[in-house]
Amino acid sequence: MFGIVRPCTHRLSEGLRVEWMAHLCGLCLALRADHGQFARIVTNYDGLIVSVLTEAQTGLAVGGRRTAGPCPLRAMRTAPVAQGEGARLAAAVSLVLASAKVRDHVADRDGLLARRPVAAAARRVAAGWDRAGARTGAALGFDTAILVDAVDRQTGIETLAGPGTPLLTVTEPTETATAAAFAHTAHLAGKPQNAAPLAEAGRLFGRLAHLLDAVEDQEADAASGAWNPLTATGTPLAEARRLCDDALHGVRLALREVEFTDGKLVHVLLAHELRRSVDRAFGTSSCSHQEGQGPLTPDGSFGPPPGNPYGAPPGSPYAPGGPGSPPPPPRPPRDRRGLIAGCLVWAGLACTCQMCCGSFEDPWSREQRQSPCQSCGDCCEACNCCGQCGEGCCCCGDSCGCDC
Repeated sequence: MFGIVRPCTHRLSEGLRVEWMAHLCGLCLALRADHGQFARIVTNYDGLIVSVLTEAQTGLAVGGRRTAGPCPLRAMRTAPVAQGEGARLAAAVSLVLASAKVRDHVADRDGLLARRPVAAAARRVAAGWDRAGARTGAALGFDTAILVDAVDRQTGIETLAGPGTPLLTVTEPTETATAAAFAHTAHLAGKPQNAAPLAEAGRLFGRLAHLLDAVEDQEADAASGAWNPLTATGTPLAEARRLCDDALHGVRLALREVEFTDGKLVHVLLAHELRRSVDRAFGTSSCSHQEGQGPLTPDGSFGPPPGNPYGAPPGSPYAPGGPGSPPPPPRPPRDRRGLIAGCLVWAGLACTCQMCCGSFEDPWSREQRQSPCQSCGDCCEACNCCGQCGEGCCCCGDSCGCDC
């Protein structure tokens, strides 16, 4: 599972959360239906945006949903899932882009792909995904050769890039590919007037995807010796952040020109969650409900400033740990799980999403843990967000004055 737009479900209202999951599961099942079980591994968060854009322009049509059977990733629950041309286009695009990602890892000789037999097998899988994506794309009137050509040009551009090369020269192939995919949703929806602004939004989305991937991987690439656009072109992070902020603004302006039947989910994903993706990549993310609650405590939770103004001063015999202080109570022995048992419990927690969106027991130490986004739900009842986000709060930082 990969992608830059990864919304916490606590930031989505109940209705939008159901819609988002419907498109995510719809993409996964479209891959299975058209290309087999193995193809489902290319399901990704960004690919479903193609499906969301298509439905946002047409509205939810009759037959646009079907009930899927129980799935481990939904805690063995049934759910309504999206189906139709939007989901199939998302599947075709995901296959081709996943093929590009595999070939990129082969070129970088990452991990096991440094071995020739493994690399050869990965190339065959990638070629099969290219052909499968082309078949589905052709059935929908979309020529995936645009995506394949962009991927092929990317390798040549990276080979020639060096210090002083404009960073946008390196991101151009990704921009071209995503612009084509976004624009084709307008043709599927029967609204050709939307093609131009959606192409612009897609171009800038592709720029963001490329830049954020480079920012997040820069340290790891430097350690492994892999090629990174920021390092190769000598672009500082401040310039990369400026380009990302400009692209964010451009996406919002382009979306204003698109005629949507119901654009609530599109607005949340491409206006608010996309901004959070940028903040997360550059380490500036924050949750609005946590502001003003004091600094971070050593264990990572929010609380009052460290120290006790009414406690014994440091050095006093009655200070904690001093000779006059009572001994701390003995800690109860931990009933730890073994390595294999802990791994099995971890897999169960991950497959039922408890590690992402709920409190859970540590698989090995059995200590109670809280997922990183559990507290995001606290503010969802307190504010009403902007009108375009619809039903409830998406926890956006400008929740009461959204100007997008």
